[in-house]
Amino acid sequence: MAVSPARSPFSESVYLNAIGTAVPGHDVHQAFIAWARARIEPASARLFERMATRSGIGHRWSVLPVSADGGSPVDAGGFYADNPHPGTADRMAIYAAAAPDLALSAIAALADQTPLDGITHLVVASCTGFVAPGIDQIIARRLGLSPAVERLLVGFMGCYAAVAALRSARHIVRSDPAARVLVVTVELSTLHLQPATAIEPLLAMLQFGDGAAAALVSAEPAGLAIETPFATTLPDSHDLIRWDITDRGFAMHLSGEVPGRIATALADADFAAAATGGQDPATIDGWAVHAGGRSILDAVANSLHLPPDALATSRTVLADNGNMSSATLMFVLARLLDGPPVARGVALAFGPGLAAEGFGFRSAP
Repeated sequence: MAVSPARSPFSESVYLNAIGTAVPGHDVHQAFIAWARARIEPASARLFERMATRSGIGHRWSVLPVSADGGSPVDAGGFYADNPHPGTADRMAIYAAAAPDLALSAIAALADQTPLDGITHLVVASCTGFVAPGIDQIIARRLGLSPAVERLLVGFMGCYAAVAALRSARHIVRSDPAARVLVVTVELSTLHLQPATAIEPLLAMLQFGDGAAAALVSAEPAGLAIETPFATTLPDSHDLIRWDITDRGFAMHLSGEVPGRIATALADADFAAAATGGQDPATIDGWAVHAGGRSILDAVANSLHLPPDALATSRTVLADNGNMSSATLMFVLARLLDGPPVARGVALAFGPGLAAEGFGFRSAP
């Protein structure tokens, strides 16, 4: 009698079915530029002005409220008006309240696109705050999810945490094809303004804004198929991107060397293959590159010899929102979901390490 081959416990394909996004309503970008420019001596201020103009960023959004007289967080009556700036405890108190609110707004936007019944797993990524019980538990409780829902909190991985969260969701669905995984990324970067007077940290802070995204990942063939993930690290680069936890928030260090180091690394065929999952860039018709900054996008495009419009979606997200850390890649993927079908795609993000992580994707049939 013939014996049937053993059935694999893994689902063949996993899909990113839909993505909802949300940003706060307070645009702080121009107010920050004016505040930063006033802190620098005139020659450097002119350079800062040029760099801000060339940044490709038009808006950045903050959960911090408009002051009583309509000003921004750095104006009189704003969160950062006094010197010294608020301590980490005050910033984390805002995170504990505002991060779940913004995450739930993104989940509501997701629910407008696809039913969210039967959620079995919740994966949350965030690196701009900490609260216990965790933000995952807060979200689950406020959504009314079953206590049996399995939760995973991806913390402090930085800009590529969306890759880690979606990769984890893929592993879950491959091992349990009936799983329905809610993936949330939420970042409140504007809670960490630092009183810098040097141009490099001010240019780093110029990049960051607040945002949240929520996605449904399942075996249902709709949206984008999440294919093989990949990860690699640039050698001798661990100090180029980092958070320093201080008594007055998290101080972001984003070295000006980062774009050049990425460009040099991607010029190496072996590293480029590792950072694109082994795919030939010439065959890719869908690029979801983390919008970490204009110079980083330029480095990727130039080093991989991409067509001029290959990273247009990433550049649009950067212009509209700035760098929202882990949420940014989800915003790019959300726009690609609404666009033409993708036959072969690559999602790629860079972050602390300096690490590059990503996965292949394609449109569902």
